[in-house]
Amino acid sequence: MNDDERRMYELEYPTPEIRDGHQHGPTLVVALQGYADAGQAVEAVSEHLLAALENRLVASFNTDELVDFRSRRPAVTMEDHEIIRTDQISLDMRVLRDPEGRSFLLLSGPEPDMRWNAFTEAVTDLVERYDVENTICLYSAPMTVPHTRPLVVSAHGNAPGLVGRMYRFDGKVVLPGSAALRIEAALARAGRNVAGYTAHVPHYVAASPYPAATLNLLRSVADATDLDLPLRTLEHDARRVAEQLAEQTDDSGEIQQVVRALEEQYDEAVEKYREAHPRAVMPGEADLPSGEELGAEFERFLARLDEPGDGPGEDDGEGPDSPQPPQGE
Repeated sequence: MNDDERRMYELEYPTPEIRDGHQHGPTLVVALQGYADAGQAVEAVSEHLLAALENRLVASFNTDELVDFRSRRPAVTMEDHEIIRTDQISLDMRVLRDPEGRSFLLLSGPEPDMRWNAFTEAVTDLVERYDVENTICLYSAPMTVPHTRPLVVSAHGNAPGLVGRMYRFDGKVVLPGSAALRIEAALARAGRNVAGYTAHVPHYVAASPYPAATLNLLRSVADATDLDLPLRTLEHDARRVAEQLAEQTDDSGEIQQVVRALEEQYDEAVEKYREAHPRAVMPGEADLPSGEELGAEFERFLARLDEPGDGPGEDDGEGPDSPQPPQGE
């Protein structure tokens, strides 16, 4: 790590335990605020995880080097003609543990306003330092989709284990750059597993909190990493917002007409994608194993039965240290 990277962040001392006893390295979830955050879904991801799970600080980034305070202007509170509090801007990496004791890392806070290259190098250094196995960057974009259909989370990345059979864009797409996208590119060049998940938020609710997007982003992370993430509160919030949208739709014939047009467009796009990708898991469907995967798993099960010590009679209690039946006199 060079001097420039050292100025980017400060490690917490003593360093909290990162590994959880499992063989593989931790997952890193990147949830930076300020870019592609329709429905405030990405910001809500970090807020929800930090409120719901045990967490400890790992590294604090130097916001003086990265953030334009004039564009953000953190609040200052005055009371009885005195300043009593100044809000801080935090950009940090924390280690969290799920209810099963599995640890993962969360990089959250505002997207840096400047020095993206140095920030990317610093994050890459931390990924190497803690031997991160998988990195998942989260995004949320406004799309011409209806709220009455299953929310789409599209995936991109270099790791089949992270992208799997999720919905993906075909062809070439040119996007505005972001710090998180630069992190993805740098980690891919370094040979690290990395993916990006984007929630497709109905464009007409993109300016308001949309818990369904937060919920589905975290479901996608949990499915890809086997983390046990707390989702019950988000499920309740998503149902509440869905009911409110249903009431508003029922009260307006004009809104109903727009929603029906979006539904037809959505259904047509999903059907075309299904035809082109018959094994893909479509929005609202469970990722069930294929026939080939079930057959391979069954073959592995049978092979284990043939291994020494696993067959019947191999451990029948007749070893030299086993208790013997009483002998008649």
